Amino acid sequence: MYKVMIADDEGIAIDALRFIIEKNFKGQCMIESAKTGRQVIELADQFRPDIAFIDIQMPGISGIKAMQEIRQTNKNVIFIVVSAYDKFDYAKEAINLSVMEYINKPIEQNKIISTLKRAMDLVDENHQKRNRDLMIQEKLETVLPIIENGMIYSMLFQENFNEETQNYKNLLGIEAAEGYMMVLRFGDALLDGKLTNAIGTSVKAQSFYQTIRETIKDFFPAVVGAIMGNSVTVMVPWEKEGEEYEQRIEIIERAREMVRKLKKSIGVQFRVGIGSICPLEEIGESYREAIQAFQYSKASVSHAKDFSLSCEYTEDYPIDIENRLFDAVERGDVSETGHQAELFFDWMCSNHPEAEPDIKLKALEFVLWGEHIAYSNGGMTYQFLARHDYLEEVTAAKSYAELKKWFLSKMKEASYNVSVKKKKQEQGMVDMAKQYIREHYRDVSLDDISREVNISPYYFSKLFKEETGMNFIDYLTDIKIQKAKELLHDSGKSMKEICVDIGYANPNYFSHIFKKKMGITPSEYKEQQNKKD
Repeated sequence: MYKVMIADDEGIAIDALRFIIEKNFKGQCMIESAKTGRQVIELADQFRPDIAFIDIQMPGISGIKAMQEIRQTNKNVIFIVVSAYDKFDYAKEAINLSVMEYINKPIEQNKIISTLKRAMDLVDENHQKRNRDLMIQEKLETVLPIIENGMIYSMLFQENFNEETQNYKNLLGIEAAEGYMMVLRFGDALLDGKLTNAIGTSVKAQSFYQTIRETIKDFFPAVVGAIMGNSVTVMVPWEKEGEEYEQRIEIIERAREMVRKLKKSIGVQFRVGIGSICPLEEIGESYREAIQAFQYSKASVSHAKDFSLSCEYTEDYPIDIENRLFDAVERGDVSETGHQAELFFDWMCSNHPEAEPDIKLKALEFVLWGEHIAYSNGGMTYQFLARHDYLEEVTAAKSYAELKKWFLSKMKEASYNVSVKKKKQEQGMVDMAKQYIREHYRDVSLDDISREVNISPYYFSKLFKEETGMNFIDYLTDIKIQKAKELLHDSGKSMKEICVDIGYANPNYFSHIFKKKMGITPSEYKEQQNKKD
């Protein structure tokens, strides 16, 4: 049913249009009319027409003014101007208001019919577009929490932060280079940050997760993670400039308002721990601070900066280089480790050339910590006496150049040991996966293999592609095609039997895949092999 509004100061014109519409579009239109500009505006607010026939000249408010008012509250209404005046006098205003058609009086029935048909088609198109937009929006609302949770997981637990997190940032339209973490904890009773009824609250939480999520986003432009136990992890991008203290107060006040609203909406106690603002590459430190904040205060909102939970550095200290250095060691990136180690050593020599004992002590400290990372990652076997000569070598260094050589060598060695161990582990997993695929190719899935090697499907898929140069499906397909070639050549089995043997239920699909890989059909391949024999 199309809503049609007729606006004209002449009753006979309204009756004529109504007669034409009802006669030619019987049962398709709901028609209302008005005779003055004010009445038209009021009617449009109540009736919400799809299509409006409007005369330019009406008592009081003109047709043009009326259309301008209506357009402000009804963006999709289709205007059709019907007037005895020359349309060129109002062409500019009509164009600005997106008038679909300008019809001169006296009214021609055929013109009205054809114009109304076009207007109806436009209304249908607008409705269809609206439905498509709503469907897309509905799907996005379903997928968005998954994407946001994926981003938080990637930032906190994945190694390839730059590449993967940048993809999530692009998907979510995040441009900020900095941010901070918040952790929300909730429960019927929170004592010292611990939940007294963990199971009950965790189950109950699923019913109010959407409310938590929406409330968080009312107060912060946040990326919201999934519920884990009695907690929700949140990352808030940060682009504002200003004094750190003022920023902290703003965040705390907003979080306090959020907690009050959550408690009122859900009827459950909430507490929030907040970490410091930092580069997104270091967001894990902000998360650690947010967790620690619960331990230092029983308040509903606790900010890490209020308790000095993180180490403070003088302004000139290159903490960014230090962080990149040990991150490179942990990743087993030998080249980057060497580069960052050199930057840090050069900074020490340039800024404190007279502090030789301090430089030597710092070099020894970094080497010991780098090796600690290697031990922790399984890249080195700890031996109590293995470093008995380190102190002597450092103190005996006669120049900064000699000390630098020792420092870079030891740091890169630690990183190399991590890299070798990691490579062995990854290669072992891939070799195990290949063997499993060869033995179970008939009916094997990505989940089956991931479970076999005991890592997540996502990480296995990425690792397998890096190590083999091809994805799991392509590798599995190659195994199946190779087995099919053997059966086509050596067995007297039918095509259907071969399909079943290699795990394909549909012979047509098998033939399609075989031809795509080999360039010929299975039958043609079998014929070629028979000729060779």
